[in-house]
Amino acid sequence: MSNTINGEDVSVVIPTYNRCELLKRAISSVFNQTIQTREIIVVDNGSTDNTYAMISSLFPKTTYIYEKRKGVSIARNIGIKNCHSTWIAFLDSDDAWEPQKLEKQLFFSNNINKKYRLIHTNEIWYKNNKFQNQLKKHEKSGGDIFQKSLEICCISPSSAFIKKEVFDDYGFFDESLEVCEDYDMWIRITSKEEVGFLDNPLVVKYGGHDDQLSKKYWGMDRFRIKSLEKNLKNNWFTAEQKKSVLNILIKKLSIISNGAKKRDNEEIYRKYKDKLNYWSLELDKFKNE
Repeated sequence: MSNTINGEDVSVVIPTYNRCELLKRAISSVFNQTIQTREIIVVDNGSTDNTYAMISSLFPKTTYIYEKRKGVSIARNIGIKNCHSTWIAFLDSDDAWEPQKLEKQLFFSNNINKKYRLIHTNEIWYKNNKFQNQLKKHEKSGGDIFQKSLEICCISPSSAFIKKEVFDDYGFFDESLEVCEDYDMWIRITSKEEVGFLDNPLVVKYGGHDDQLSKKYWGMDRFRIKSLEKNLKNNWFTAEQKKSVLNILIKKLSIISNGAKKRDNEEIYRKYKDKLNYWSLELDKFKNE
């Protein structure tokens, strides 16, 4: 079994925390791929379960890195820095891949006229072991998806197949974001280049378990707001993109502030209302330039 196509190979990065049994399924799906990977790197965010013993026993060829600092961004960034391949594929420890996932993405990258540096795929969703239909807003696509990426995170990390050099160009995952770090990464990339898309369900996502980050944090748009503010202040976007970003930011700020007002949460309401006023003025100034 080959581990390259046209001399290009793949490293896999799996962040994990106290998911021993789920991680076993994830790693197994990597070893079941129709092409070999150069390396599988598991970055353990300080697990206290049997993660290390399980990997040592069942998957001794896997590179295991223990990192006591918490955060999926920290884990992914450590994994990236320890990769030695042309391509990096991320896999969340509660997800799994279909056997041809990596082969199809690597083949796609070498057999189309446009050379994409980020390629993602379609997915199958399960929640509490029951099949879930995806909502229309979650439909995946390729090409110029910057505008769509501003609304929600429209690339699953577990489907992302990305050239390592991209992180030299655009930086690593933002370690200050507890969640929506993938949203932040994708808007930075999609603001600069198009992405490839394989309309094959090659990733199986399993939801509904108690330790999902989306259950831990309320108001996920708060973290998207933080990302948009940061990138605006860093002048990341073109003038045309800036207008779209400001409009989306104002929309998200309005939703958070209005929700806080309805719940009589004065502190949250005032915080996001002040932000809303500030960025509304910035949009007015931008329109008048």
